[in-house]
Formats: sequence, C-alpha cells, structure tokens
Amino acid sequence: MRILSDAFIPELPNYYRGKVRENYDLPDGRRIIIATDRLSAFDRILTSIPDKGHVLTQTARYWFEATGDICPNHVLAYPDPNVVIGKRLDILPVEVVVRGYLAGTTGTSLLTLYKNGERNMYGLALPDGLRDNQVLPQPVITPTSKAFDGGHDEPLTPGEILEHGLLTREQWQTLSHYALALFARGQQLAAKQGLILVDTKYEFGTDLDGNIMLADEIHTPDSSRYWIADSYEAAFRNGGRPKSFDKDFIRSWVVERCDPYKDAIPEIPQDLVAETAQVYRSAYETITGRPFSPDTIGETVLARIRRNLESFFVAG
Repeated sequence: MRILSDAFIPELPNYYRGKVRENYDLPDGRRIIIATDRLSAFDRILTSIPDKGHVLTQTARYWFEATGDICPNHVLAYPDPNVVIGKRLDILPVEVVVRGYLAGTTGTSLLTLYKNGERNMYGLALPDGLRDNQVLPQPVITPTSKAFDGGHDEPLTPGEILEHGLLTREQWQTLSHYALALFARGQQLAAKQGLILVDTKYEFGTDLDGNIMLADEIHTPDSSRYWIADSYEAAFRNGGRPKSFDKDFIRSWVVERCDPYKDAIPEIPQDLVAETAQVYRSAYETITGRPFSPDTIGETVLARIRRNLESFFVAG
C-alpha cells in the first residue's frame, strides 16, 4: 500500500512535525504543510491510512473554496495533492469546536461529559433527559485550550478565555461569528449531499497585521463528524449510532479494547486499515460530489511530493 507515514524532506527549511501534518516555514512568510496518512485520536497516533492525507487536503480545499466569502483563510497554493502552501500564522491558543448534536466519544465531548453527570460545561447549561446523539436546539461553541507539543486539550468557558487573556473580547467575538457561520454553511452544503455535519473543530490564527484567518483544515473527516442523513432517525429512535465515515470508525474499535488515554494502543488490523482507507475515499466523494482519483505518479508518495516541492529546496 502507498502510505505516507512521514514527510521529512531535509532540503526544506524550518521543519516542524505535528500529529498529522508536517510543516516547513519558508523565509518569505509562507508555510509548506504536508498532510501525512497518520490517523490521530485521543491525542495519539493510532495508525496510518492509505490516501488519507490526499483526502484531507483536497476535502479541505473544497471547503476553503466554498467558504472564502465568510472568513479569510491561509491558503495560497496547492502544488501537490497532499500539500498546501499557506500564509504562516500565529495560531490562537483556543480551538473552537461547534456542535449541533449531543454526540462524541472523546473526554471533552458534550456526550461524554453529559453521561458523566455534568450539566454545566463550556459556559452552557444543558437540561436533564437528553439522549445520545440528540439534536441540540441550536449549534453551540465548545472551546478548548489549544494543546501544543502533544498536550491534552482542556475545556474552556468564554469567561475563562477572557479572564486568562487567551483572546481579547473582540477576537473571541470574531472567532465565534466565523465559527457559527462556517458551521451553518457546512451543514447547508452537507445536507445537499445527504449528510449531517454533526460537529467540527476550527483553528484560527493571525497574520502579521493581526487579521484573524482560518488555518489548518475545515470540515474534513478528521476535523468533523458526519452522519449519513437517512440513517439518523432510525438510529436515534433505537438508541444506536447513525452511520458515519469519521474517525469514530477506528476510535470505537480502540475504545472497545483499551483505555486510549492510559493504555498502549493495540495494533490496528490491516483489514480495518484497508476498510478505513475506503471510508476516507468515499467520504471525499460524498462530501464534495466529485470522484476520488488517487495520484500514483512517482515510486512513492513522498517521492512525488519531493518532486513537486523541488522549487522550494534550499541550497546545502
């Protein structure tokens, strides 16, 4: 299988390795962002999935282009299916998560906290009696601290964000406005494809002039939870989980076998890896309405990326 587990290219400057993406900062203020095939959940790397980086980059491209009228973003160019050239931003220390349903499996999800007996979280007050995967009266923002260098995200309230000086009041108002508008556009376009955009995370940064821009990715299967719309009513009525093609596919497998926050992650079976790869490809096609065509040029994915980024190499 053609898998991009790592994307270290020594000829590129200022290397930084993230959980899924590998970054290189150019002297002129641009950043090269390479999406690998690594699958991250529970703040850990679980495995690598063929074509995942390609799917994420091109799905995000679809959404960046479909929401450019709502919020400025960092994108400048796409020299390779796995690569975006963007403006280098100072990432704001708050990750904005918008949720339309009481759902999720992570420790910071509304459903997890709600099932643990919490009713006041993220500055929200939820009533008793809500059921798993129930639609909320309106989408809500559940901000978390932006964990750098492998740390864990922690829930925040708007008051805490301002009290601790993580954002100014104006920045928080701008982020909130952008996030809810982006989510509304996402739900609208997803519905046309027979999908429910359940929840999603957004990361924002500021450019040299202090302008807030959308960074990282948007409405991809990694950053968002989608359900197949025509599966929702029956699943909710029966207390089940609607059909989806997000990371819960492997998350659920892991949770059934260990505590992913404390235990060693068991090796993911290759048949599940292959099945998940097909889920990602199908996700791209369903979300965008476009066929997925893997780029098999080059001996390996990394070799192809190296060739497409040669113009950015620095002299040794």
